[in-house]
Amino acid sequence: MAKRIALIAHDNMKPTMIDWCIKNREALSRHFLSGTGTTAAKITEATGLPVFAYLSGPMGGDQQIGAKVAAGEIDIIIFFSDPLCAMPHDPDVKALLRIAQVYDVPMANNKSTADCILKSLM
Repeated sequence: MAKRIALIAHDNMKPTMIDWCIKNREALSRHFLSGTGTTAAKITEATGLPVFAYLSGPMGGDQQIGAKVAAGEIDIIIFFSDPLCAMPHDPDVKALLRIAQVYDVPMANNKSTADCILKSLM
């Protein structure tokens, strides 16, 4: 069954996210993908996968995805955040983490966890 997967990556983690999407292109192609602005565009450019783009994270994209989680319209979040860099929109990121917990939506913050979630869908 196709899932609705949100893909998000901080600037320093975008290459990691793109590499992960390239590696998992076939599996991801079976699902409905969305993501924050630049991340979505870069994934589509690198993989050819259709990724619906919300606003960039700092411009409200994290909040848009959080609203979709609350509405029951996102099943999984893959969010490669940069643990070594402070983000100016950190409150938005924390709100997204909180809403994923409240609505019991699986959320991966690194490649290993993302791999586990994706393998569980197969």
